[in-house]
Amino acid sequence: MQERSRATVDALVEATARVLVREGFEKTSTNRIAEIAGVSVGSLYQYFPGKEALVAAVIERHNEKIMGLVRTTLAEITDMPIEKAMRRLVTVAIDAHRINPELHRVLAEQIPRAGKLDVEAFNREVHTLVRAYFNSHRKEMHKIDLDVATFICVSTIEAIAHNTVLNQAEMLSDKMVRTLVDETTRMVVGYLRPSA
Repeated sequence: MQERSRATVDALVEATARVLVREGFEKTSTNRIAEIAGVSVGSLYQYFPGKEALVAAVIERHNEKIMGLVRTTLAEITDMPIEKAMRRLVTVAIDAHRINPELHRVLAEQIPRAGKLDVEAFNREVHTLVRAYFNSHRKEMHKIDLDVATFICVSTIEAIAHNTVLNQAEMLSDKMVRTLVDETTRMVVGYLRPSA
Protein backbone atom coordinates (compact mmCIF):
# COMPACT_ATOMS: atom_id res chain seq x y z
CA MET A 1 0.00 0.00 0.00
CA GLN A 2 2.81 2.40 0.87
CA GLU A 3 4.38 1.79 -2.55
CA ARG A 4 1.12 2.83 -4.22
CA SER A 5 0.83 5.94 -2.06
CA ARG A 6 4.36 7.00 -3.00
CA ALA A 7 3.60 6.41 -6.68
CA THR A 8 0.43 8.53 -6.39
CA VAL A 9 2.29 11.36 -4.64
CA ASP A 10 5.04 11.22 -7.32
CA ALA A 11 2.45 11.29 -10.10
CA LEU A 12 0.71 14.29 -8.50
CA VAL A 13 3.96 16.24 -8.01
CA GLU A 14 5.09 15.49 -11.60
CA ALA A 15 1.66 16.48 -12.94
CA THR A 16 1.79 19.73 -10.96
CA ALA A 17 5.18 20.58 -12.47
CA ARG A 18 3.88 19.87 -15.99
CA VAL A 19 0.72 21.93 -15.49
CA LEU A 20 2.70 24.83 -13.98
CA VAL A 21 5.03 24.91 -16.99
CA ARG A 22 2.22 24.62 -19.54
CA GLU A 23 -0.44 26.82 -17.96
CA GLY A 24 1.25 29.01 -15.35
CA PHE A 25 0.55 29.31 -11.63
CA GLU A 26 -2.75 31.21 -11.88
CA LYS A 27 -4.38 28.70 -14.24
CA THR A 28 -3.08 25.64 -12.40
CA SER A 29 -5.93 23.89 -10.60
CA THR A 30 -6.29 20.73 -8.53
CA ASN A 31 -8.79 19.40 -11.10
CA ARG A 32 -6.27 19.81 -13.92
CA ILE A 33 -3.47 18.28 -11.83
CA ALA A 34 -5.61 15.26 -10.90
CA GLU A 35 -6.59 14.79 -14.55
CA ILE A 36 -2.95 14.88 -15.76
CA ALA A 37 -1.85 12.56 -12.91
CA GLY A 38 -4.64 10.13 -13.75
CA VAL A 39 -6.21 10.19 -10.28
CA SER A 40 -9.49 11.50 -8.91
CA VAL A 41 -9.62 14.91 -7.22
CA GLY A 42 -10.70 13.04 -4.07
CA SER A 43 -7.46 11.04 -4.17
CA LEU A 44 -5.46 14.24 -4.67
CA TYR A 45 -7.04 15.72 -1.51
CA GLN A 46 -6.08 12.59 0.47
CA TYR A 47 -2.43 13.54 -0.05
CA PHE A 48 -2.45 17.33 -0.47
CA PRO A 49 -4.82 19.94 1.03
CA GLY A 50 -4.70 22.08 -2.13
CA LYS A 51 -2.77 23.65 -4.99
CA GLU A 52 -0.33 25.52 -2.72
CA ALA A 53 0.76 22.30 -1.00
CA LEU A 54 1.34 20.66 -4.39
CA VAL A 55 3.37 23.64 -5.60
CA ALA A 56 5.36 23.52 -2.34
CA ALA A 57 6.14 19.84 -3.05
CA VAL A 58 7.30 20.75 -6.58
CA ILE A 59 9.56 23.50 -5.18
CA GLU A 60 10.97 21.14 -2.55
CA ARG A 61 11.69 18.42 -5.12
CA HIS A 62 13.26 20.92 -7.56
CA ASN A 63 15.43 22.41 -4.80
CA GLU A 64 16.50 18.93 -3.65
CA LYS A 65 17.68 18.04 -7.17
CA ILE A 66 19.67 21.27 -7.36
CA MET A 67 21.00 20.91 -3.81
CA GLY A 68 22.10 17.32 -4.48
CA LEU A 69 24.23 18.58 -7.36
CA VAL A 70 25.64 21.46 -5.29
CA ARG A 71 26.45 19.26 -2.25
CA THR A 72 28.26 16.72 -4.42
CA THR A 73 30.31 19.46 -6.08
CA LEU A 74 31.21 21.15 -2.81
CA ALA A 75 32.42 17.80 -1.48
CA GLU A 76 34.53 17.28 -4.63
CA ILE A 77 36.24 20.70 -4.53
CA THR A 78 37.40 20.56 -0.90
CA ASP A 79 41.06 20.05 -1.79
CA MET A 80 41.12 21.91 -5.13
CA PRO A 81 42.92 25.23 -5.47
CA ILE A 82 40.66 28.28 -5.67
CA GLU A 83 40.70 28.74 -9.45
CA LYS A 84 39.75 25.11 -10.16
CA ALA A 85 37.19 25.07 -7.35
CA MET A 86 35.47 28.30 -8.46
CA ARG A 87 35.36 27.09 -12.09
CA ARG A 88 33.66 23.89 -10.89
CA LEU A 89 31.23 25.88 -8.72
CA VAL A 90 30.27 28.26 -11.56
CA THR A 91 29.79 25.31 -13.93
CA VAL A 92 27.59 23.47 -11.45
CA ALA A 93 25.53 26.60 -10.70
CA ILE A 94 24.70 26.93 -14.40
CA ASP A 95 24.07 23.18 -14.75
CA ALA A 96 21.80 23.22 -11.68
CA HIS A 97 19.76 26.07 -13.12
CA ARG A 98 19.49 24.13 -16.38
CA ILE A 99 17.59 21.33 -14.60
CA ASN A 100 14.14 21.95 -16.09
CA PRO A 101 14.63 25.66 -16.90
CA GLU A 102 10.95 26.11 -17.85
CA LEU A 103 9.88 24.95 -14.40
CA HIS A 104 12.62 27.08 -12.84
CA ARG A 105 11.26 30.12 -14.69
CA VAL A 106 7.68 29.50 -13.49
CA LEU A 107 8.84 28.96 -9.91
CA ALA A 108 10.99 32.11 -9.98
CA GLU A 109 8.49 34.40 -11.68
CA GLN A 110 4.98 33.26 -10.76
CA ILE A 111 4.93 31.68 -7.35
CA PRO A 112 3.70 34.07 -4.64
CA ARG A 113 6.34 34.99 -2.07
CA ALA A 114 4.75 32.72 0.57
CA GLY A 115 5.28 29.72 -1.69
CA LYS A 116 9.03 30.18 -1.92
CA LEU A 117 9.49 28.00 1.13
CA ASP A 118 12.89 26.57 1.85
CA VAL A 119 14.88 28.71 -0.54
CA GLU A 120 16.29 30.42 2.57
CA ALA A 121 17.44 27.13 4.12
CA PHE A 122 18.93 26.15 0.76
CA ASN A 123 20.83 29.49 0.57
CA ARG A 124 22.09 29.17 4.14
CA GLU A 125 23.45 25.70 3.41
CA VAL A 126 25.25 26.87 0.26
CA HIS A 127 26.75 29.83 2.15
CA THR A 128 27.90 27.56 5.00
CA LEU A 129 29.56 25.09 2.63
CA VAL A 130 31.28 27.78 0.51
CA ARG A 131 32.46 29.63 3.61
CA ALA A 132 33.98 26.40 4.98
CA TYR A 133 35.84 25.97 1.68
CA PHE A 134 37.14 29.57 1.82
CA ASN A 135 38.20 29.11 5.44
CA SER A 136 40.36 26.12 4.52
CA HIS A 137 41.89 28.01 1.54
CA ARG A 138 42.58 31.29 3.31
CA LYS A 139 46.25 31.22 2.27
CA GLU A 140 45.25 31.56 -1.39
CA MET A 141 43.08 34.63 -0.73
CA HIS A 142 43.83 38.25 0.13
CA LYS A 143 42.89 39.34 3.64
CA ILE A 144 39.14 39.63 3.52
CA ASP A 145 36.18 38.99 5.79
CA LEU A 146 35.08 35.44 4.90
CA ASP A 147 31.39 36.20 5.43
CA VAL A 148 31.62 39.11 2.99
CA ALA A 149 33.63 37.05 0.48
CA THR A 150 31.11 34.21 0.71
CA PHE A 151 28.15 36.55 0.24
CA ILE A 152 29.71 38.30 -2.77
CA CYS A 153 30.87 35.11 -4.50
CA VAL A 154 27.71 33.06 -3.93
CA SER A 155 25.46 36.00 -4.88
CA THR A 156 27.47 36.70 -8.05
CA ILE A 157 27.57 33.08 -9.20
CA GLU A 158 23.87 32.56 -8.36
CA ALA A 159 22.76 35.75 -10.15
CA ILE A 160 24.75 34.93 -13.30
CA ALA A 161 23.55 31.31 -13.42
CA HIS A 162 19.95 32.30 -12.67
CA ASN A 163 19.78 35.13 -15.22
CA THR A 164 21.59 33.13 -17.88
CA VAL A 165 19.19 30.24 -17.67
CA LEU A 166 16.01 32.26 -17.15
CA ASN A 167 16.69 34.81 -19.87
CA GLN A 168 18.95 33.01 -22.31
CA ALA A 169 18.02 29.33 -21.97
CA GLU A 170 17.02 29.00 -25.63
CA MET A 171 20.27 30.40 -26.99
CA LEU A 172 22.62 28.73 -24.54
CA SER A 173 25.15 26.95 -26.74
CA ASP A 174 27.94 24.92 -25.16
CA LYS A 175 30.40 27.55 -26.38
CA MET A 176 28.37 30.31 -24.69
CA VAL A 177 28.29 28.31 -21.44
CA ARG A 178 32.09 27.81 -21.58
CA THR A 179 32.59 31.56 -22.11
CA LEU A 180 30.28 32.39 -19.20
CA VAL A 181 32.08 29.90 -16.97
CA ASP A 182 35.50 31.33 -17.98
CA GLU A 183 34.51 34.96 -17.45
CA THR A 184 32.62 34.39 -14.20
CA THR A 185 35.48 32.29 -12.83
CA ARG A 186 37.98 35.01 -13.78
CA MET A 187 35.86 37.65 -12.04
CA VAL A 188 35.38 35.64 -8.81
CA VAL A 189 39.00 34.47 -8.61
CA GLY A 190 40.23 38.00 -9.38
CA TYR A 191 38.18 39.23 -6.44
CA LEU A 192 39.41 36.51 -4.04
CA ARG A 193 43.10 36.45 -4.88
CA PRO A 194 45.62 39.02 -3.65
CA SER A 195 46.66 41.42 -6.42
CA ALA A 196 50.16 40.85 -7.72
